[in-house]
Amino acid sequence: MRFELSAEALSVERVIAAVSHPTAGGIDVFVGVVRDHNEGRAVTLLEYEAYATMAVAEMGRIGDEIAAAMPGVRLAAVHRVGALAVGDAAIVCAASAVHRGEAFRACKALIDAIKARAPIWKREHGPEGPYWVGWVDARCRDDEHHPHGDDDHGSGEHR
Repeated sequence: MRFELSAEALSVERVIAAVSHPTAGGIDVFVGVVRDHNEGRAVTLLEYEAYATMAVAEMGRIGDEIAAAMPGVRLAAVHRVGALAVGDAAIVCAASAVHRGEAFRACKALIDAIKARAPIWKREHGPEGPYWVGWVDARCRDDEHHPHGDDDHGSGEHR
């Protein structure tokens, strides 16, 4: 396991095990968790959808790029897909390195790049109805925060 998508609950220990090795003096872990609000709206449930083969391949490319820039770093991540409740882990990223500073930098670079580049989309649910995060419809006046509900505008951009 290096980079995966999973419809099951995520294991932090499994991701740590994927980067652990005897010369690693530091392992940094990031766990992204579903919170009960976003941008002033209540959130009761999240749904993640992904273009699975492309998402896993892109996460692998990201890992390779970071490892090339930071020799000796090992990286792994697993992103959840499907319906998640408040408090559920949505992503677990880990980076190991000889020193803690490298592990911190690599783990931050990993989560930031996955969020920016992997074809994974987030749909929030709350009292106002479902809302695709990051979706902008040309017909909307307020193109920054327009809830579309259950219409057929598509799944939008990455979170």
